Amino acid sequence: MKEDQTARYYRIEGRDLVHTVKALKEEGKILISIFGVEDFEGEDRGGDEGDGGRVGDERGSECSQLYVFEDQGSEKLLVLILQQDNGLHHSISGIFPVASLFEREIADGFGLSFSGAFDTRRLFLHEAYPQDFHPLRKRVQNCLTVPERGMPGEPYRFRTIEGSSVYQIPVGPVHAGIIEPGHFRFSVIGETIVNLEVRLGFLHRGLEKLAEGRTPDEAVQIAESISGDESAVNNCGFCMAVEQISGVTVPPRAEYIRGVILELERAYSLLSDLAGMVTDIAHPVSASRLTVLRERLQREGDLLCGSRFLKGAICIGGVSELITGQALEHLFRTSGEVEHELDEIAEWVLSIPSVIDRFSTTGVVQPELISSLALSGPVARASGSFADTRTDHPYGVYRERVPGQACEQGGDVLARFSLKYQEIRASLRYIQELLVFIPEGPVCGEVQVRDGFALAAAESPRGMALHWVSIRDGVIHRYKARTASFCNWYAIEHAVIGNIVADFPVINKSMNLSYAGTDL
Repeated sequence: MKEDQTARYYRIEGRDLVHTVKALKEEGKILISIFGVEDFEGEDRGGDEGDGGRVGDERGSECSQLYVFEDQGSEKLLVLILQQDNGLHHSISGIFPVASLFEREIADGFGLSFSGAFDTRRLFLHEAYPQDFHPLRKRVQNCLTVPERGMPGEPYRFRTIEGSSVYQIPVGPVHAGIIEPGHFRFSVIGETIVNLEVRLGFLHRGLEKLAEGRTPDEAVQIAESISGDESAVNNCGFCMAVEQISGVTVPPRAEYIRGVILELERAYSLLSDLAGMVTDIAHPVSASRLTVLRERLQREGDLLCGSRFLKGAICIGGVSELITGQALEHLFRTSGEVEHELDEIAEWVLSIPSVIDRFSTTGVVQPELISSLALSGPVARASGSFADTRTDHPYGVYRERVPGQACEQGGDVLARFSLKYQEIRASLRYIQELLVFIPEGPVCGEVQVRDGFALAAAESPRGMALHWVSIRDGVIHRYKARTASFCNWYAIEHAVIGNIVADFPVINKSMNLSYAGTDL
């Protein structure tokens, strides 16, 4: 049907879906996303306004499903487009377990149901939402949704483990401190965890709906708001999709500066992870030193673009003109100093027996989970995977200059600590390399927005981020973002099994996944 810089698109009939997906799995393809698009590419736009998005006999426009697969032997992703087929939707969760999450998300957003699904519970629409409310339908206006009066809907049913010695520990969604809300339901025998279920969605903000009808320039701020410490990479992914659609050429200098910005974000985000891990094993001295390094890098972001979280640094067509050569020179010096001090801290921390005792063999993520759950980023690379969007599906400056890579085999907290340390170090060195070879020239190309659709993939500090954008009549028709956290959260459910409850905080922090990045 279509091929662009990032993906190949093929249409498929509903009766062929299951057979085709099985064949793709046998070929080594990995399912990384499924999402719905209403009224896709010239389908019937019928339907009346104002019915509140209820789905019954009058569904309005057809809803297509796009199945995105990764082939690590190809730089391009594979996208299957399935149009609504007589109201029948077949689940593929028995082939790729991660499909269950995507199917539940589509069921909430569009009101579709999937035959053969092993889990049909709500995902991001909690009990207070009306049963027949599906906000991603075009007929639903983007406005305040008032819960129905009376009792909430059917309570969420957590998985249960039966046994006379089994008891449950509910944690959250309200936590100590200022962290975001999420619920963790433990099943425990003594102190040993035998089951964990994570429930998110408490931060659902309707960002995808909010983007509809806005110009791409207006939607940039929405992309930046997906997850605070991934503002730059999510914005970059959105901009790359728009640039593909519009045929925009990003100037070489802008590509280099984008690389600097993305690696700076990666470095300070992962420094926060290291600090959190040693905090949770009662080693505040090293945590304080690591936090100081993060603060130094975030101040560099403020010097670059006026935002500690690098908001506004990247724009459609390039980067902000506020970024000066002087600020880049200052970052070059700081990155070298931070690298040197980080080496000292890491060498010290990893020489402490009590640290090794708490980290080693704790929270193991088995390698076979990587493809089944579409795990990516440090969580996957600490369990033996070499997958990295920057090298597997290169974009921007990564096509020209390959970043340093790291891999660990243990899959435990120690492996994730070691890997993240190596990745911070590699990012700081990559920043210095880019700043040595950065070319002169303009920092933003000419932009003339066109209609169309495109998918962009980028490597965030937590793993692969996907951004699919459809533009119609010059405004956003559909924006779908899938962060790495959306899939990686479910690695925790497996990693904690057999560990004691007291080790959960450090296992959780070793992945440090984003609540907001999941609860769009």
